[in-house]
Order: sequence, then structure tokens, then C-alpha cells
Amino acid sequence: MSTCDRRSIFRPCIDLHDGQVKQIVGGTLSDSNPEALKTNFVASQSPGDFARLYKRHDLRGGHIIKLGPKNDDAAREALAAWPGGLQIGGGVTDANAQEWLDNGASKVIITSYLFPAGKFSLERLQAMSHTIDKDRLVIDVSCRRRGDKWLVAMNKWQDITDMEVCKESLDLLSKYCSEFLIHAADVEGLCQGIDEDLVRRLGEWVTIPTTYAGGAKHIDDLALVDRLSGGKVDLTYGSSLDIFGGTLVKFEDLVKVSRGPREACG
Repeated sequence: MSTCDRRSIFRPCIDLHDGQVKQIVGGTLSDSNPEALKTNFVASQSPGDFARLYKRHDLRGGHIIKLGPKNDDAAREALAAWPGGLQIGGGVTDANAQEWLDNGASKVIITSYLFPAGKFSLERLQAMSHTIDKDRLVIDVSCRRRGDKWLVAMNKWQDITDMEVCKESLDLLSKYCSEFLIHAADVEGLCQGIDEDLVRRLGEWVTIPTTYAGGAKHIDDLALVDRLSGGKVDLTYGSSLDIFGGTLVKFEDLVKVSRGPREACG
């Protein structure tokens, strides 16, 4: 497929915390200091309401992320509202992956399971590959920047692992999964702009569908990600969206732009 044939699209999300749909500043999640949590938005609507909204607009490939405990019922509600329309992550292991697929998830997303004590385990990845098909698996390599590198962060982005997000690691992981999900945790929820360096590098590195989340603040950010990545990376909007209490981007406008004609390639 040529670069002109590719196009970055909008991928929706449902972030769950304590059973509610919320938008949280990613860097403030902490088990040891819960008072530090900064929440941008708490929805009055149910998880199912958001799933039905995405279904109405046929926005496939979105993700539900369970940020900590007490989110299973909320996640099941969203999946029941649109069976086969949403992916799910947060606490997924080889022991429960099939259960979430049976509950209506299109794919399951894993991170922390692959990093016992913060160390990457190829054995666990291979075990997961024996449990579910590659095309039903998404690997979340959400990360934090350390100098000129990005290191995978797990456990609600609190703990840094031993894996660098780079071509070599993504090539290895892509043998076992069908997609990547990558939150730039340092800018997640801040509405201060995407990590352009990371998006550009992902465009150079990835060979399978990839969704980036973190910092999107303007409707033109979708075109920016498209340009930086050569159309190889999709974009999730969170706190900037009006459906999440934001004032910077209207959901309806984003849906229109995401479906509109692609600019001609030079």
C-alpha cells in the first residue's frame, strides 16, 4: 500500500475509573498517592451511552481502558451496548482474555501482563498467543519519555519497564499481535499537544495498525498525525473533546473530518 493510500483516522475511547467514564491526567495516577489524582472530567452518562454513540457513528477500533479495580461491570455494560465494536484493556491476562472476547470485545489489549516485575517476558507473550488468535490481540506499549528514548510504562503508567519503544521491540511484538496502542503518558490528559517526535518515529517504525493517544487539542491534530506518520498512526482524542467536557474539539466536527476526503498527495 502506498503512503497516499493510507490515512490516519479518529479512534474513540472509554476510560473507566471506579466504574465511571472519566478523563484523567495520566501522570497523576498513583496507587501510593491517590490524593495526587487529577481528573479532568467525570461523565454523567453511562459507559453504555458512549458505546452507543460510537456505534451510531460506526467508529470502530476504539478502546475501553479499565484504570484500576471496580471497572468490570462498567466495561461489560459498554461491550454489551456494542458487541464486536470495541477493544478492552486493563488487567487482561491469558486467564481472562477469552472471557472478555466472549463478553463482546473485538480485541483484548495487554500491557502489564507482559512485564512481571517490570521485565519483559517473551514466554508470557507466547503463552497469550496460544490462548487467543493474533488478530484478536492488541499490545499496549504506552510509554514515558526518558531523555531521547521512550520506555514502556505499565500499571496505570506508574512503573517504567525494561523495554524501549523502538523499531526492534515493535518488530518483535508485531509477530504476536494485530495492533499497537500507545499512550504518551507524559502528555495524556493535558491538552497541550501531541508528542510529535514519538508520532513521527512511530510512522517510521510500525508495520501494523497503531493508535496514538495523548495531548490532542485541536481538530487539525488528526491531519498533523496523518502527515507525521505517513498515515500509519491513528489518533485518539480525550479531554479536549466536548463529549468529555472539553471546549477545544467538537465530536461531531471530528467525525466529519475523519470521514472527509483525504488531501491529495504530492
